[in-house]
Amino acid sequence: MQYIQAVKEHTASVFELVQETVQSVYPKYYPGEVVDFFCSLHSREKIAGDIENGSVGVLVEDGRIIGTGSHEGGHITRVYVLPECQGKGYGSFIMQCLEDTIAANYPSAVLDASLPACRLYEHRGYRTLRHERYPLDNGVVLVYEVMEKVF
Repeated sequence: MQYIQAVKEHTASVFELVQETVQSVYPKYYPGEVVDFFCSLHSREKIAGDIENGSVGVLVEDGRIIGTGSHEGGHITRVYVLPECQGKGYGSFIMQCLEDTIAANYPSAVLDASLPACRLYEHRGYRTLRHERYPLDNGVVLVYEVMEKVF
C-alpha cells in the first residue's frame, strides 16, 4: 500500500472512484438531491484542477487506486475509499497522510464532514466547530459538520 501524489493520468480513476463511492454510500444517508450535489461538486474538471495544483493524493494497492485524499492549505476537501475497501483502515491511513502534510504548515486541519464520515473524524480527534446548512433543489437542505483537529 502506497499513498502518492496524483498525476494527470490519475484523473479518470480518481473521478470514477469518487463517483462510485458517492453513488453507492450516500443514498443510505441522504436524499437524491444531496447525492447529485456531491457528484457535481466532485466533477472531473474539479478533480483535474486539484491534481494539477498538486493537492490530490491516491492510495494504491496492488497497482489499483483504492482511495484518494485532497486538501487546500489546511482544509481537507475530499477523502474517499472504494466501497468494497471501506472498513479496513484505508481512510484512516489517507487521513494520517493528509494530516502529516498539513501539520508541517498549519496548527490545525479543518474539514466539512459528511454523515458517513463523521464517526471516523471524531475517532481521529476532530471536534465539531459548527453545524452548517446548504439549501439544494426541491427544498432539500444539506446539513453537515465543520470539524477541526488541532495538532
